[in-house]
Amino acid sequence: MLGYVAIGVPCGILCDSIGLNALQVFLFSVLFYSGAGQFMIPNMYLAASPLASIIASVSFVNTRQMLYSASFAPECQSVSKRLAFLFAATVTDESYGVSTAKFKEGGWSVDRALFVNLFSQSSWTLSNVAGALVGGVLDIPLNIAAFAMTSIFICLMVTQKMTSANIIAIVVTMISVYVCKLIGLTGPAILIGAIVGVAAAMLFSSFVAKKDEGSVGEEGDVR
Repeated sequence: MLGYVAIGVPCGILCDSIGLNALQVFLFSVLFYSGAGQFMIPNMYLAASPLASIIASVSFVNTRQMLYSASFAPECQSVSKRLAFLFAATVTDESYGVSTAKFKEGGWSVDRALFVNLFSQSSWTLSNVAGALVGGVLDIPLNIAAFAMTSIFICLMVTQKMTSANIIAIVVTMISVYVCKLIGLTGPAILIGAIVGVAAAMLFSSFVAKKDEGSVGEEGDVR
């Protein structure tokens, strides 16, 4: 919950910069619960990105939410559909990590995990509203607020296991985003870069897997 304060306030400041008031920011945080998405929308709006690019980019980034929820399907089999729906709809990056670890440890339940989700969302929502109110009173440089989410993604990147596939995904994505901006595709640069980076990592992983299968087959023939 404390972690959400550090990123919620800057997000609220950004939302205020594009004309959203405190009530709108509150509804935004409750109905569209996506930290990355909520940062992307005002940032891309301020960069004069086309509406279609904003929608596509945010939708692509938010597809991870479906994967988070789907991974908890086994734990939700014994609970009511209403509880499972509410739990799945409120999972985020941080609460996903907490619940994943707790389910592995045992003694954890969907209703307890739901409380983690709801307390996290409450902290995020109130922090966004506070940021919107602060942004309306104080003149805070938007570059500082805008970098808050970027810094989180950098932290997430450096804490990943640096496998060959992950390194390829990172490098190819960075190069792709840079090339897109260089040729004038500023709006969809993030979306295109992410797709190209993931595709490159998947192709590399597929190539390595086939190579390993071939090596195993050759060893079997020798034997």
